[in-house]
Amino acid sequence: MATIFERLLGVFSLDMGIDLGTANTAVCVGGQGIVLCEPSVVAVRKGTNEVLNGGEAVGNAAKDMLDKCPGNIEAIRPLRSGVISDFEITEAMLAYFIRKVHKRSWGMRPRLIVSVPMGITAVEKRAVIESAERAGARSVYLIEQPKAAALGAGLPISDPSGSMIVDIGGGTTDIAVLSLQGVVTYETLRIAGDELTQAIIEYIKSQCGLHVGEQTAEKIKIAIGSVVPLELIGAEEMQMEIRGRDLRTNLPGRTHITSVQVREAMAPVVEKMATTIKQTLVRTPPEIAADLVDRGIMLAGGGAALRGLDVYFEREVNLPVKRCNEPIYAVARGTEAVLADFDTYADLLESSEDI
Repeated sequence: MATIFERLLGVFSLDMGIDLGTANTAVCVGGQGIVLCEPSVVAVRKGTNEVLNGGEAVGNAAKDMLDKCPGNIEAIRPLRSGVISDFEITEAMLAYFIRKVHKRSWGMRPRLIVSVPMGITAVEKRAVIESAERAGARSVYLIEQPKAAALGAGLPISDPSGSMIVDIGGGTTDIAVLSLQGVVTYETLRIAGDELTQAIIEYIKSQCGLHVGEQTAEKIKIAIGSVVPLELIGAEEMQMEIRGRDLRTNLPGRTHITSVQVREAMAPVVEKMATTIKQTLVRTPPEIAADLVDRGIMLAGGGAALRGLDVYFEREVNLPVKRCNEPIYAVARGTEAVLADFDTYADLLESSEDI
């Protein structure tokens, strides 16, 4: 797939893999590993596409502004459910990340491999490619997230046997069974980490009478969230103080929430994930299903870090389940593997000519 001219340019340019996620964007560079992981958030002047701080209010700097902006500033997450919802803001965000990583000032532009969810439309794929090209890439290739996640998790996707990956991101949960570098069957569920966070917000509203913001709910999820009783994984139930707006008085207030309550809040979302995994397995051919009896299921993505998720899925589907090392970076590491051996994994990629 790579021409001689492309190879020559690669000598002088940093080629990059980008896990363009709804919640976070991770960037790797061939031979260097993960070099950046920041929230997929951009702060702009309200009513415009002008990125604040001279185009630098992106990522960590912008996330600090979520739910705290004055009337003239807006913090935007330009991807929803894994796809671009704001073309120009996504372009500005990509340009910032490329600029931050690719510091060569004499005009050489990087080649990018960008991950996308399974099952998105050709229009949505072209939107990613065009955004990346306008942001400064010389050429752009797409790789579907479960393929990249499986590769980054160390699954033998080139073998003539079945491997199953469940990649739980911020906006989508990609579930795929792979063999011979191809997808045997898959499901993309537009329910993932963001829905878990939203479920916590709604639970606290209805059960605790407190309105908390997205960042607070995310901190609760990370600090005390679990999907099975904590004694099953050798831990004890926890609680934490939370602060927000009291719905009875509309004044600032505080209360406590326990890990049992957080588990109850997230249960409906996790059940939908388990149901979709079962549906994917039902459609898996019997010989591939036989491979999964021993090989089991691999969890990847930031959502895979949720306490007890592997235990919960294992009980639901009666297969071994484990999470990969540093699951939040699995997709980005998969793009790095492709950069390291482009010809071997060329069939995993799509370019504008293929769409």
